[in-house]
Amino acid sequence: MLLEIISELLKLTVFAGLAFAGVLVILIWKKDLKTKVSYMRFFIQIMALIGLFYLFSCTNSLLLILFAIFTMTLILGRFFCGWLCPFGLYFDLVAVIRKRLNVRYWSLSEKLNRNLNRFRYVLLFFFIILPFALSPIEPWQWALAIFLTGPFKPISVLLGPVEPLVIPWRSVLKIYDLNISYPYASIITFYSGEDFALISVFVFIALTLASSFIVRRFWCRFCPTGASFAILNKFRVFKWIPLLRLNKVEEKCTKCGICKRVCPLRVTEVYDQKGGDIATSMCMLCLRCVEMCPYEDCLKLNMAGRTLFKSRNWLEPSKIK
Repeated sequence: MLLEIISELLKLTVFAGLAFAGVLVILIWKKDLKTKVSYMRFFIQIMALIGLFYLFSCTNSLLLILFAIFTMTLILGRFFCGWLCPFGLYFDLVAVIRKRLNVRYWSLSEKLNRNLNRFRYVLLFFFIILPFALSPIEPWQWALAIFLTGPFKPISVLLGPVEPLVIPWRSVLKIYDLNISYPYASIITFYSGEDFALISVFVFIALTLASSFIVRRFWCRFCPTGASFAILNKFRVFKWIPLLRLNKVEEKCTKCGICKRVCPLRVTEVYDQKGGDIATSMCMLCLRCVEMCPYEDCLKLNMAGRTLFKSRNWLEPSKIK
């Protein structure tokens, strides 16, 4: 048992070392300030996908994985959504294809965008209440049934976007000996039944990828998992906890509007707020606004008061190092 634990720790250490080395290579190799963070985020997302596949393969405790993600959210805010979520990676890959094809995104109105973000709480509530409505058991058994037993659990819903493409359990999407999956596929399969499972999953895949091709990270605007993370940082008792914060210096901002235009989720608080920490739960800390802001030190990512990354004046070639 001890040897197995040591072996697993060594594997994790090697994996973490490779990830760190990859980040250093990107920081040294990529000179364009407008894309350096985007390249680094892509690399970290891919490494996170591999790491999550490993976690799903070596543990049966979904609750443990969910607890780790929620703990990370309390400390780092919605960093998971912007940098680690596999579902977000798929949408970002679709964005790369769209860009290569030179297809423009549809721009949602601010009112519609905010309503979609509010809808995520309705969707989260629906997924939590659904087992109660469909369950044939006695009320006193509900808590045990929906959290610990049965094919449908709120835990499964919240972990839907985290599901890797290859899973260690049986799936309707099977290629040779590999069980292929997609976020929420297991839930869709359960409710659509065996006869329509494959069709339903493919329809869901087509809808999510097509919508992401038209509107940047469309699903992320009302993702129930993102909503659960956002709720954590909405409670007053938790607001002071996140150590990772986006900060704006009012005196350096010229209201050029670049931060609002490049944001994948069309977060407007970075533009609208005069200065200080940007505390909106809609921001997933992807840092695209910091990367594209052309004013030196206007936007900063701070960790426990120390600046990790800040905007650079990429308009002047002499500033690019």
